[in-house]
Amino acid sequence: MEDKGVTGSILIVEDSATTRALIRAVIEEMGDLSTTEAASGFEALKLLPTQDFNLIVTDVNMPDINGLELISFVKNNPRYSHIPLIIVSTERSEEDRKRGVALGAMAYITKPFRAQELQEVVKKALHHEGL
Repeated sequence: MEDKGVTGSILIVEDSATTRALIRAVIEEMGDLSTTEAASGFEALKLLPTQDFNLIVTDVNMPDINGLELISFVKNNPRYSHIPLIIVSTERSEEDRKRGVALGAMAYITKPFRAQELQEVVKKALHHEGL
């Protein structure tokens, strides 16, 4: 699913280097998208003020600050609350999904994911953002 009209800056927050690389490759295949990677929620918080991100893709289970805590911080901070968030997680329960969406994630994708599924959700998130 190549859509060369998709642009934006995406923050990928994932503690697994392999999964971060996979998510980056799937997203960058879509068009003119720049990605920044964070290996933890704490690292993501340090990166947030460094540029204007159009989307955050985050795991849930991470050391220090987990993905749900990161989402809560982003959505409760007026400077970042407009940024859409997508969760990509191994947590499969309906309770986990509902909690992530209730905190402000616009989508919850379970691992392993299909590349096309992630691309479709990223595209919707970026268009929701007005890009």
